Amino acid sequence: MPLPSQKRPRVASLLPSATEIVCLLGRGADLVGVSHECDFPPEVVGRSVLTRPRVGLPESSGAIDRNVRELVRSALAVYEIDVEALERARPDVIVTQDLCDVCAVSLGDVRRAVAEIAHAPVEVVSLRPTRLADVWQDISRVGRALGAEREAEAALRGLEQRVERLRERAADIDEHPAVLTIEWLDPVMIGGTWMPELVELAGGRPLVTRPGQRAPTLDLDELAALDPAPEVVLVKPCGFDLERTFREEAILRALLARLDWPAVRQERVFVADGNAYFNRPGPRLADSLEILAACVHPERFADLAERHAGAYVGLT
Repeated sequence: MPLPSQKRPRVASLLPSATEIVCLLGRGADLVGVSHECDFPPEVVGRSVLTRPRVGLPESSGAIDRNVRELVRSALAVYEIDVEALERARPDVIVTQDLCDVCAVSLGDVRRAVAEIAHAPVEVVSLRPTRLADVWQDISRVGRALGAEREAEAALRGLEQRVERLRERAADIDEHPAVLTIEWLDPVMIGGTWMPELVELAGGRPLVTRPGQRAPTLDLDELAALDPAPEVVLVKPCGFDLERTFREEAILRALLARLDWPAVRQERVFVADGNAYFNRPGPRLADSLEILAACVHPERFADLAERHAGAYVGLT
């Protein structure tokens, strides 16, 4: 239940997408704590940090993957809550998630932390989006918890209008290229959850995954056997911005050199900021859709390519 309207709740956000949602609703000033990964909008930088990695993660994609899988096999979360900082923050509402223990602290850890702190009561809002509609519903849920229902309705109208405008612009496109989205390089993981929906909205045909499906891992033989072969490839590693992704450019180019894909031959491989876009289930999925449309149909969406210049690059 939302808190009384006369009291603006103190809000703790434990994942970046939730922080973006809170700020979208005009409640950024009410954030009393954020996760160690929250970096947008810029004004949230410097807020009290309530989470931290349980162990230091290595540098390369392959080593990170092995490290995370070992933590999961040991029944350990990748991140943990700073309970003392949470106590000092005295939140009325905590926004977290129950989708991916690799992306943020686990819901179980949040509940245990809430049980430890003296400040009470605390409302825990847990987000679990797997489809685009789930993300929009989560914006409404956060709005209700913060007493910002009207702001949430207005924000959703704006986001849905952006999506609908792009859908209409793509409606009469005859060519629907086969699109593969990659969200991790070593091993290669294919974008799932809302990504197939974004591909379809952008005028492409998603390969491998269906809407709502978790990201599968494919080996080189499985990638080479894709039928149809990818005509457009978007590489957007989860948590990596462009600079971080290009530190592993050699891995990406070595992979592509072994794949006889039309996307490679025709230089239709793109690298995008996977930290800011695509992997955060929040308001910037509308931007992500526009970036994807500019990759899939550059001749139709040249204005979007210009708008989002710097968020993605073509690999030549």
